[in-house]
Amino acid sequence: MIIKSIKLINFRNHSTYQLVCEDETSLILGENGCGKTSVLEAIYILTRGKSFRATDSEIIKNGTDYYRIELEFVNGEKNIATYDGSTKTFHILDKKTRRLPKKQKYPVVLFLPSDLNLITHSPSRRREYFDRVFAEFNDSYSVSLSKYQKALKQRNELLKNDFLTKEALFSWNLVLAKYGTELFNYRYKYIQEINKHLTSTYRSIAKNDDEVEINYKTEINNYSEEKYLSHLEQNFERDSYLGHTTFGVHRDDFVFYFNHKPAEGSASRGECRSIILALKFIEADLIYQKTHQKPLILLDDVFSELDETRRRCLVDNFKNNQVIITSVEMHNTSS
Repeated sequence: MIIKSIKLINFRNHSTYQLVCEDETSLILGENGCGKTSVLEAIYILTRGKSFRATDSEIIKNGTDYYRIELEFVNGEKNIATYDGSTKTFHILDKKTRRLPKKQKYPVVLFLPSDLNLITHSPSRRREYFDRVFAEFNDSYSVSLSKYQKALKQRNELLKNDFLTKEALFSWNLVLAKYGTELFNYRYKYIQEINKHLTSTYRSIAKNDDEVEINYKTEINNYSEEKYLSHLEQNFERDSYLGHTTFGVHRDDFVFYFNHKPAEGSASRGECRSIILALKFIEADLIYQKTHQKPLILLDDVFSELDETRRRCLVDNFKNNQVIITSVEMHNTSS
C-alpha cells in the first residue's frame, strides 16, 4: 500500500500541514523543532493505530480542542483519525471505529535517532523497542502484551494495600502467568530468528568477520504457566514489602554481544551503529516474510547520525520500499 499524501490539522505544532509523498522516497527538510517527527507520528497513527511516543491528549496543538489527520493512498482509499479531547475515532471506508481495524493496519519499520543507542540504553528501553518490533508482524503479541500490562498494573495497585492477602492476588497471578508465558515464547522465538541472520547481515555492512548476537535474558530459563505462577506466589512477601511485582517478563532484557562479549563496552560507536542497521534490515525482512507486505520505512533524522557509508547502505537496502525521511539537511538519497 503506497501513501499518496498525509494532512494534519491541530497536530502538535502544526495548525495545518500537508505532505504529498513520492512512491519511492520522500524527504522532509527542516530545522529541529519544526515538527518533522510529528508528520511521521501522524502516519504511524493511521498505519498502526497509535502514536509511538505520546498519548492523544499530548498531541493536540496548544490552544485547540481537537486534532485531525488524513492519510490518502494511491488506490484512492483514505484513513482519517480525529481526537476531540476525550475520544479518538477512526473513519475507515465510511465506517467509524474506536480502534484502527486489523485489516487497515500496515507494517512499518520506524527508525528513530535513539535507536542507534539501543545497545547502551536501559533494559526498559530495549523491551519497548522489541515489543514494538514484534507487534509489527504479530497482532497476537500486541494483545498478550496489552493484557499483561493491564494485569501487572492492577496487581501493583493491590500490592500497595497494607492488608493484602495472597488470595486477593490469585486471579491476577493467573493472568500474568498466562500472558507472561505467551510473551516469553514469542520473544524467545523471534530473537532466535533474528540471531540466525544478525552476524551475516552485520558483516555485509561492516565488511569484516566479527560476530554479533542478542541474548534474551530472563529470570528463569524456560517459562511455563505453572512455573510463572509458582514464582509469583513465592514472591508474595517480597512484593508486598516493596509494593510492586518483582518477577516476570516485564523485567526481561535483550543484551547485545559482540565477538562473545557484551557489545556495551567492547564494540565501538561505529560498530554499534552497524549492528543496529543490521537489526533494522532483518526487521524489515521478518515483516515481509510474515505479512507478505513490504513495510513502510519511516526514518527520523537518522542520516545526520550516520557516516556516508552507512547512509548509502541504508538507502540501498530499502530501495524497494516506500521511504519517508526527515532531515535537517539535504542528503543524496539516490541509488
